[in-house]
Amino acid sequence: MYAGTAYNTYVENSVGIESPSKLIEMLYEGVLRFNAQAKKAIKDKNIEKKIYWLNRSVAIVTELVAILDMKQDGTIAKYLEGLYNYEIQLLMEASLDGNIEKIDEVTNVFKGLLEAWRETTNVA
Repeated sequence: MYAGTAYNTYVENSVGIESPSKLIEMLYEGVLRFNAQAKKAIKDKNIEKKIYWLNRSVAIVTELVAILDMKQDGTIAKYLEGLYNYEIQLLMEASLDGNIEKIDEVTNVFKGLLEAWRETTNVA
């Protein structure tokens, strides 16, 4: 349902993305941004916006699963697939119960992924 949504949104809004690695960085940043908006919506008791922002985060993580290259490095890709799917589960649960701790858990994972991604892509 959401496959391609995150990618299309970023392509439309970010003319001239330099590389696929920059796109991954932007997707990670998007999850962090949307999770922050979802937390604010929960605190404001705005159910509609909570669902909207969490759905956007889920769309991005779903896109991250879809673009994994299982042939390139199956071990890392399989690990990320499991991790991403777990994060989707947490976001969906947070959408149902408004649990900010679940959003925080996802946010912490993506902060770590973003930091690691930046370290590995800026080494060259």
